[in-house]
Amino acid sequence: MATDFIDKLTFLSHPSGKSQGKHHIVIVGAGIIGVCTAYYLTRHPDFHPDTHHITILESKRVAGGASGKAGGLLASWAFPQQIVPLSFRLHQELSDEYDGGNVWDYRRLTTVSLEADVEDLCGAECSKRDGESCSCVSSCSSSSSSSSSCKSSSSQTSGLKVPVPKKKRNNDILSGCEAEDEDSGRSSSFFHSDSNLNSLSMGPRDRDPADQIDFNDANDFQPQSREITGDLAADDMRNNNASIDEAKGPSVPLPGDLNWIKKHLVNDWSSLGGTDSTAQVHPYKFTHFLLSKAMESNAVDLILGKVDQIQYNDSGACCGISYTPTAETEFASTATTQRSVNIDDSSHVVLAMGPWTSKILPDCPISGLRAHSITIKPSTGTVSPYAIFTELKIDKNQYFSPEMYARKDEVYVCGEGDTLVDLPETSDAVEVVREKCDELYHYVSKLSKNLSSGHILKRQACYLPVLNVPTSSGPLIGETNVDGLYVASGHSCWGINNAPATGKVMAELLLEGEAKSADISALDPGLYFDASILE
Repeated sequence: MATDFIDKLTFLSHPSGKSQGKHHIVIVGAGIIGVCTAYYLTRHPDFHPDTHHITILESKRVAGGASGKAGGLLASWAFPQQIVPLSFRLHQELSDEYDGGNVWDYRRLTTVSLEADVEDLCGAECSKRDGESCSCVSSCSSSSSSSSSCKSSSSQTSGLKVPVPKKKRNNDILSGCEAEDEDSGRSSSFFHSDSNLNSLSMGPRDRDPADQIDFNDANDFQPQSREITGDLAADDMRNNNASIDEAKGPSVPLPGDLNWIKKHLVNDWSSLGGTDSTAQVHPYKFTHFLLSKAMESNAVDLILGKVDQIQYNDSGACCGISYTPTAETEFASTATTQRSVNIDDSSHVVLAMGPWTSKILPDCPISGLRAHSITIKPSTGTVSPYAIFTELKIDKNQYFSPEMYARKDEVYVCGEGDTLVDLPETSDAVEVVREKCDELYHYVSKLSKNLSSGHILKRQACYLPVLNVPTSSGPLIGETNVDGLYVASGHSCWGINNAPATGKVMAELLLEGEAKSADISALDPGLYFDASILE
């Protein structure tokens, strides 16, 4: 289906004036959280276009940050469990209502983790492709900061805690949620399933066998176990690399339809969820489509502008914002200095700015974690629908943990996060380190002939909003201690997953005064920071 809804979005540089005399809600941020909030507001029974109006302010472009560059994995075992079950259900309901399978590539899929050894391949399989040298990537990728080692400084670490489901090692469910290598004490860790990103260096991680990983409330997560069927010979016949596997020796019996992975490299695998508990969307398409549906209400203005500050009335309550237009018009361009515009008639202001929230509210404990990703066009065009969390041994005591999500026409690959570069002013100014993207391709291509014979479509980076509170994994959803000022941010790597539930409860808060679809009391922004503190 054509994505013509993306091209039909209309932008303004100044308010249309339609909010005059109405219940006016201003949403700062046209990422997936802000868009879902606007969408569910327009679907709420108490919302009426003749009495309500919504203004969405976005600095550069819709889904310009993580909402357009994330992998789009959905899981019923994600966090926090206050909103995950609701959000997972809403994703399915939205797909059923709007044909999400065709419009934004919604589908159920299987999620596995696997451990593989590519150490012997580092250098051995390098060859020239398309006239370029495919030399091995060094343990520390070069970066703009010219870091001399892989060791993380205190400014490069993050307390991102993500509970994982109980892992299944072949046919046996391990007790607890942490699956350790009994020989080395090493724990599997992935970007979506690592409880604590202890190392955020630009390159592969040096693993200390003595490192302990503290999983957070993981006992509640028990996805379906996957049964192994079929004998090894039949499985090898399905694999594109069967002849190589047989030459190398016995292989671990991966699922039969996971035929785009070189099985002889895999040491072990485990199931994280089947089609009953995991799914995916294309985040960029999903965000744009829901925004187009919200704007069909004729009660939504989409303005391109960079928020400058919050506006307060005489009693100290939030009454609006000021912003600088960034939209190009026939009278002004982005190169022209433009005057600040005030919106001071709002009933509510919602900051759905992701990691940029703390630039407006300096006491807000949300920071940005940069994540690089690539999309690859497989040589076969498509591959079977799997999300794969990998733990690749690339050298003695060195591991690299990319994630791979098979989409309908490409494979999305993301790497570990870093805080080497400060959060830029806007999402379009995010620095993309080509070497880090090439490193992702270098290692995942060793696992798959479909990928090594394919080609990179996109190299990109974005910042995830991480809540820097040891006692909470986030996000923050609700009204701050300033009347009329709300926050919906800090979703970490589960923003796409939890956006529908966030939007729905935010709509209830804004129009009914309380969240009724989920208990979000533990996510109250007022518990974690003072929104009245100004720089």
